[in-house]
Amino acid sequence: MKLNNRNLLILSLGAALCASPLAYAASNAAPAKGSVERSHARQASALLDRAAAHLQAKGPDQALAAFNDDQGGFVDGQHYVFVLDTDGTMLANGASRALVGLNVMSLKDAAGAPFIREIVKGAKTADSGQVNYHWRNPADNKVENKTSLYRKIGDRIIAVGYYIPRSSAEQAQKMLDEAVALVKRSGGEAAFKAFNDPQGGFVMNDEYVFAIGLDDGKYRASGASPNLVGVDVREITDAAGTPLFKQMIALAKDKGTGTVDYVWRNPATNAVEKKHTLIRRVNDVLLGVGYYSSN
Repeated sequence: MKLNNRNLLILSLGAALCASPLAYAASNAAPAKGSVERSHARQASALLDRAAAHLQAKGPDQALAAFNDDQGGFVDGQHYVFVLDTDGTMLANGASRALVGLNVMSLKDAAGAPFIREIVKGAKTADSGQVNYHWRNPADNKVENKTSLYRKIGDRIIAVGYYIPRSSAEQAQKMLDEAVALVKRSGGEAAFKAFNDPQGGFVMNDEYVFAIGLDDGKYRASGASPNLVGVDVREITDAAGTPLFKQMIALAKDKGTGTVDYVWRNPATNAVEKKHTLIRRVNDVLLGVGYYSSN
């Protein structure tokens, strides 16, 4: 088959954006963690190992004092140690000394999940495990997805968590509303320039705005990859073969707004994940903002 420049561009775009692992599409298994997430997970696991060894070597009094001290060697950016007893009392917390001494069994995350109860319950049946929840990241003071690894040592549960910023459906909707308002207020040219600018307020962690012409299928803006502006994406499919852009264009023309689900590379984690993109038609373009789920 003879490939022209357009076909080569489509092939390279699909490879770059989808990072398309055929095994993933065929097996429908959960995608592996991306490089950013693996790095944070390794750091958290290493800190947990070090804290567990310190507890066993120095005893609870000296170890808990070190864990509670932000200069004690067990707070590293977003990673810190917290310790519970089997009744749910917080014995140490490198990020929030105010919780130390309190029974936090009923403590819930930003989504209402009783994550402490999950940790304590899990530690009763296994010496180690992990829980996923939403919590404030002390490094940037934002509520983000958090995974905490825990280990039971005697009657104490020692844990270290790591954060991966993933936007929610509500955050995606808010950004899309702001993008639509900017196009209506300032016009397409000015809005597209803002969407393509990493400092323009429309690119944040794994969340960004893109704009596609309804008639020609070409990017007007793509916050994750501004170099794609002008590329016709109508023939692009995701890792599972979904013609996502054709679906978006058809939805925008038919109903003006809606959601398209597919699998795509998350720029924050570098993993192929399920993505849910909210789209809205504004004149002759569609605007889209998506959010990812890891499983």
